[in-house]
Amino acid sequence: MFRKKRYRYNQKTLAYELHRTSVKTLFSRGFGIFLCTVVASVGYFWFYCDYLKLDTPKMLELKRENADLLAKLDVMNHQMEKTDYRLERLRQRDDNVYRPIFGLDRVADEERNAGFGGADRYSHLEHTKNSGFLTLMAKRFDQLSKKAVVQSYSFDEVGIQAEQTDKMASSVPAILPVNIREAGFRKSSSFGPRRDPVYGDIRFHDGIDITGPYGAPIRATGDGVVAKRDYGYNGYGNFVIIDHGFGYKTRYAHLTNDVPVREGQKVSRGEVIGYLGSTGKSIGPHVHYEVYHRNAHVNPDNYYSENIASDEYNFMINTVRGK
Repeated sequence: MFRKKRYRYNQKTLAYELHRTSVKTLFSRGFGIFLCTVVASVGYFWFYCDYLKLDTPKMLELKRENADLLAKLDVMNHQMEKTDYRLERLRQRDDNVYRPIFGLDRVADEERNAGFGGADRYSHLEHTKNSGFLTLMAKRFDQLSKKAVVQSYSFDEVGIQAEQTDKMASSVPAILPVNIREAGFRKSSSFGPRRDPVYGDIRFHDGIDITGPYGAPIRATGDGVVAKRDYGYNGYGNFVIIDHGFGYKTRYAHLTNDVPVREGQKVSRGEVIGYLGSTGKSIGPHVHYEVYHRNAHVNPDNYYSENIASDEYNFMINTVRGK
């Protein structure tokens, strides 16, 4: 397409002459138009945003995205609350049911609820618009993760103990060291406060006493390992301690000098580990029997049945020992 030609009347020559616009003039006009456009655009933007208080399309899109993200974060916050509730239910069952069944100590609250250290862990969130909310969610998420890991380890420990149920059943001290139903045996002292038969004052008795014929066999009340065989100058006389595992230990005191077991020896429930005597602080032949759980004295009466018949006792120790 041909460019349109322009003519201008020349008064000197009295004729129309072809008019050509210089490059400088063209540039000046173009720059002027550009400058006016910029000024108009800036003015329109100021009028639209500052005076009318309206958002640009880009700003509206960003606000919608921000609102969507906040809504999703709120949903995540509710989900974390539900997860925290479920973990708390699991903790209650673990501490009050599963772990006590297998003689395990409860997991300390400090370990379950411990957060993640380091003051700078959440510093990258400090300068965000919703820094408080985001930091709180990040901390809660870390705490939930820690709780889940601790609970998983706890269940792993319970699972290992559950696999050893048969071993545990034969290890718990579930019988007395003598057949108390046989003639000549009698429970002479119980667990708890009592008047000391030697000194006459009230003292706490850490076990039970069973009198009987001198030299009667004393049997292990559960499978285990002989942890100690010694003479106690504090009153025990000759004694044997058996470690049954699962947090249980038993002590058999005032035995005769003839102790047929050695330290480190494995013994089975019903196996003879000593003979009823009167060594140490004793006023007559008897066996002093103690039960420990998690290194604390417990009442031996809680671990055996007083109503077991003589033949049932003998059948139990013979069956366990494979006789």
